[in-house]
Amino acid sequence: MKIVHALALAGLLGAGIAAPASAEVIRHTTPGSTFPILRASETTAGTTTVYLSGMVPKVKDESAPEGSVARFGDTETQTVSVFETIAATLADLGLTMGDVFKMQVFLTGPDGGPMDFDGFMKGYTQFFGTEAQPNLVSRSVMQAAGLVNPGWLVEIEVTAARP
Repeated sequence: MKIVHALALAGLLGAGIAAPASAEVIRHTTPGSTFPILRASETTAGTTTVYLSGMVPKVKDESAPEGSVARFGDTETQTVSVFETIAATLADLGLTMGDVFKMQVFLTGPDGGPMDFDGFMKGYTQFFGTEAQPNLVSRSVMQAAGLVNPGWLVEIEVTAARP
Protein backbone atom coordinates (compact mmCIF):
# COMPACT_ATOMS: atom_id res chain seq x y z
CA MET A 1 0.00 0.00 0.00
CA LYS A 2 2.86 2.42 0.79
CA ILE A 3 4.27 1.89 -2.72
CA VAL A 4 0.91 2.89 -4.27
CA HIS A 5 0.84 6.14 -2.22
CA ALA A 6 4.46 6.91 -3.10
CA LEU A 7 3.77 6.33 -6.80
CA ALA A 8 0.65 8.49 -6.68
CA LEU A 9 2.56 11.31 -4.97
CA ALA A 10 5.40 11.03 -7.48
CA GLY A 11 2.86 11.23 -10.30
CA LEU A 12 1.27 14.37 -8.86
CA LEU A 13 4.61 16.04 -8.34
CA GLY A 14 5.67 15.09 -11.86
CA ALA A 15 2.47 16.68 -13.18
CA GLY A 16 3.39 19.96 -11.52
CA ILE A 17 0.83 19.67 -8.71
CA ALA A 18 2.45 20.29 -5.35
CA ALA A 19 1.59 21.85 -2.03
CA PRO A 20 2.17 25.59 -1.77
CA ALA A 21 5.56 26.63 -0.41
CA SER A 22 3.99 28.27 2.65
CA ALA A 23 0.65 28.37 4.36
CA GLU A 24 -1.36 31.55 3.93
CA VAL A 25 -4.77 33.18 3.68
CA ILE A 26 -5.70 34.50 0.24
CA ARG A 27 -8.13 37.42 0.46
CA HIS A 28 -10.32 38.23 -2.55
CA THR A 29 -11.61 41.80 -2.51
CA THR A 30 -14.74 42.92 -4.31
CA PRO A 31 -13.72 44.76 -7.49
CA GLY A 32 -14.85 48.38 -7.51
CA SER A 33 -16.15 48.30 -3.94
CA THR A 34 -14.90 50.12 -0.87
CA PHE A 35 -17.21 48.23 1.50
CA PRO A 36 -14.90 46.72 4.16
CA ILE A 37 -15.48 43.01 3.61
CA LEU A 38 -14.10 40.43 1.21
CA ARG A 39 -16.10 38.61 -1.38
CA ALA A 40 -14.15 35.44 -0.55
CA SER A 41 -11.19 34.13 1.39
CA GLU A 42 -9.30 30.87 1.22
CA THR A 43 -6.53 29.11 3.05
CA THR A 44 -3.73 27.11 1.47
CA ALA A 45 -2.46 23.71 2.51
CA GLY A 46 -0.54 23.73 5.75
CA THR A 47 -2.71 26.42 7.35
CA THR A 48 -4.31 25.53 10.68
CA THR A 49 -7.88 26.77 11.00
CA VAL A 50 -8.95 28.08 14.41
CA TYR A 51 -12.68 28.41 15.13
CA LEU A 52 -13.73 30.74 17.95
CA SER A 53 -17.11 30.22 19.55
CA GLY A 54 -19.63 33.03 19.50
CA MET A 55 -18.57 35.86 21.80
CA VAL A 56 -20.96 38.25 23.52
CA PRO A 57 -20.58 41.68 25.14
CA LYS A 58 -19.38 42.35 28.67
CA VAL A 59 -21.42 44.29 31.20
CA LYS A 60 -20.80 48.04 30.86
CA ASP A 61 -23.17 49.33 33.55
CA GLU A 62 -23.47 47.15 36.67
CA SER A 63 -26.21 49.42 38.00
CA ALA A 64 -28.53 48.80 35.03
CA PRO A 65 -31.18 46.08 35.39
CA GLU A 66 -30.11 42.53 34.54
CA GLY A 67 -31.17 41.50 31.04
CA SER A 68 -31.45 45.11 29.86
CA VAL A 69 -29.75 46.67 26.86
CA ALA A 70 -28.61 49.51 29.16
CA ARG A 71 -26.50 46.97 31.09
CA PHE A 72 -24.44 46.14 27.98
CA GLY A 73 -24.71 49.33 25.88
CA ASP A 74 -25.93 50.14 22.39
CA THR A 75 -24.96 48.11 19.32
CA GLU A 76 -21.71 50.00 18.70
CA THR A 77 -20.64 49.65 22.35
CA GLN A 78 -21.51 45.95 22.36
CA THR A 79 -19.70 45.38 19.05
CA VAL A 80 -16.50 46.97 20.39
CA SER A 81 -16.81 44.92 23.60
CA VAL A 82 -17.16 41.69 21.62
CA PHE A 83 -14.20 42.49 19.36
CA GLU A 84 -12.07 43.32 22.40
CA THR A 85 -12.93 39.88 23.82
CA ILE A 86 -12.17 38.22 20.49
CA ALA A 87 -8.82 40.06 20.27
CA ALA A 88 -7.90 38.90 23.79
CA THR A 89 -8.90 35.30 23.02
CA LEU A 90 -6.86 35.33 19.81
CA ALA A 91 -3.87 36.76 21.70
CA ASP A 92 -4.14 33.89 24.21
CA LEU A 93 -3.85 31.56 21.21
CA GLY A 94 -0.89 33.42 19.69
CA LEU A 95 -3.03 35.06 16.98
CA THR A 96 -4.25 38.56 16.13
CA MET A 97 -7.30 40.16 14.55
CA GLY A 98 -5.27 40.19 11.32
CA ASP A 99 -5.42 36.37 11.32
CA VAL A 100 -9.24 36.39 11.15
CA PHE A 101 -10.56 35.60 7.68
CA LYS A 102 -14.21 34.57 8.25
CA MET A 103 -16.89 36.05 10.49
CA GLN A 104 -20.54 35.45 11.30
CA VAL A 105 -22.40 38.21 13.11
CA PHE A 106 -25.76 37.86 14.85
CA LEU A 107 -27.56 41.11 15.68
CA THR A 108 -30.86 41.74 17.39
CA GLY A 109 -32.81 44.95 17.46
CA PRO A 110 -33.47 46.83 20.66
CA ASP A 111 -36.97 46.01 21.94
CA GLY A 112 -37.45 43.50 19.09
CA GLY A 113 -37.09 46.17 16.40
CA PRO A 114 -34.72 46.20 13.47
CA MET A 115 -31.02 45.59 14.03
CA ASP A 116 -28.69 48.59 14.16
CA PHE A 117 -26.38 47.74 11.26
CA ASP A 118 -24.83 51.22 11.25
CA GLY A 119 -23.93 50.88 14.92
CA PHE A 120 -22.35 47.50 14.19
CA MET A 121 -20.34 48.95 11.30
CA LYS A 122 -19.06 51.79 13.52
CA GLY A 123 -17.63 49.15 15.85
CA TYR A 124 -16.44 46.80 13.09
CA THR A 125 -14.45 49.47 11.25
CA GLN A 126 -12.44 50.16 14.40
CA PHE A 127 -10.93 46.66 14.06
CA PHE A 128 -10.92 45.76 10.34
CA GLY A 129 -9.69 47.69 7.33
CA THR A 130 -7.77 50.16 9.47
CA GLU A 131 -4.25 51.43 8.93
CA ALA A 132 -3.10 49.40 11.94
CA GLN A 133 -4.98 46.25 10.86
CA PRO A 134 -5.83 46.40 7.13
CA ASN A 135 -6.97 42.79 6.66
CA LEU A 136 -10.62 42.32 5.76
CA VAL A 137 -12.76 39.22 6.27
CA SER A 138 -15.43 37.22 4.49
CA ARG A 139 -18.48 38.04 6.58
CA SER A 140 -22.19 37.45 7.06
CA VAL A 141 -24.41 39.65 9.21
CA MET A 142 -27.89 38.49 10.10
CA GLN A 143 -30.68 39.64 12.34
CA ALA A 144 -31.61 37.06 14.93
CA ALA A 145 -34.96 36.92 16.69
CA GLY A 146 -33.08 37.00 19.97
CA LEU A 147 -29.92 36.00 21.79
CA VAL A 148 -29.63 34.10 25.08
CA ASN A 149 -29.57 37.28 27.19
CA PRO A 150 -32.28 39.78 26.19
CA GLY A 151 -29.80 42.64 26.77
CA TRP A 152 -27.36 41.34 24.17
CA LEU A 153 -27.64 42.94 20.74
CA VAL A 154 -24.47 41.35 19.31
CA GLU A 155 -22.88 37.90 19.11
CA ILE A 156 -19.91 37.27 16.82
CA GLU A 157 -18.01 34.13 15.91
CA VAL A 158 -14.79 34.17 13.88
CA THR A 159 -12.48 31.80 12.08
CA ALA A 160 -8.75 32.55 12.05
CA ALA A 161 -5.79 31.00 10.28
CA ARG A 162 -2.48 29.97 11.81
CA PRO A 163 0.17 29.64 9.09
